[in-house]
Amino acid sequence: MSSTWRNINTINGLEGRLFLGTVEAARSPRSLSDRRITHILSLGTEPIPADDPTSGYRHLRIAVEDVDHADLLIHLPRACQFIHEALSNNGIVLVHCVLGLSRSAMVVAAYLMYSRRIRPADAIEEIRKTREQIWINPGFHQQLVLFELCQYRPSPSDGIYINWRRQIERSLQSKH
Repeated sequence: MSSTWRNINTINGLEGRLFLGTVEAARSPRSLSDRRITHILSLGTEPIPADDPTSGYRHLRIAVEDVDHADLLIHLPRACQFIHEALSNNGIVLVHCVLGLSRSAMVVAAYLMYSRRIRPADAIEEIRKTREQIWINPGFHQQLVLFELCQYRPSPSDGIYINWRRQIERSLQSKH
């Protein structure tokens, strides 16, 4: 098993169409071309070749840190829509963060929840079947639960979302 294969894994039920991986996979022309990747969803700020609009890849970047209090929840509808549109148009998607453990796994879990109407734990279990090492941080885990409670459409005017944001802000203030 080469290290390239550990940098990227396909998702059960979407074999060869949806991949979860590391920033190294997103930077590897061979990793991308071998899998015929057409769309890349980047979570974080690390530069990759797909940042160049002439790269030929459809690219969505969500610049969020891998910390408990980071708000990935508000970006999940756009991320799910990006993946859904790519797959609906015969695209092949790589979702990546730095290590392919937390942020990217959280977004793939959200997509599985959204597309299959399954619970967070079931979505995570699906991903673990092909990428055992994932570890979604507790804050992102909570956001998956909220994503389901918001019926996959969190927005700045959603009461569940507003209450969660206030709770995060209060806990951050109490730490300072």
